[in-house]
Amino acid sequence: MEYDEKILEKCLPKYLEEDLKRLKEGIKNKVSYLDCLINELQGSINSAWVDGAITEEQCDYLYKKYIYGG
Repeated sequence: MEYDEKILEKCLPKYLEEDLKRLKEGIKNKVSYLDCLINELQGSINSAWVDGAITEEQCDYLYKKYIYGG
C-alpha cells in the first residue's frame, strides 16, 4: 500500500509531533540511543490511536515507516 507522507504526517497531536521530530533528528545525527527514541515514538503513536487523535491509516503508516523501519 502506498502512503502519502504529506497527508499522514499532518494534524498529529503535539506530543506525537515532538517525538517524531526527535526521532528524525536522532537518525540524522546518528545518536546511540535511537532505540529509546523509537520506544518513545511507539508509545505516543499508541496513545494517539487509543485516544482517537490519529486514524488507523496514520497509525499503520507511522508504525511501518518509523517503528518497523520500512
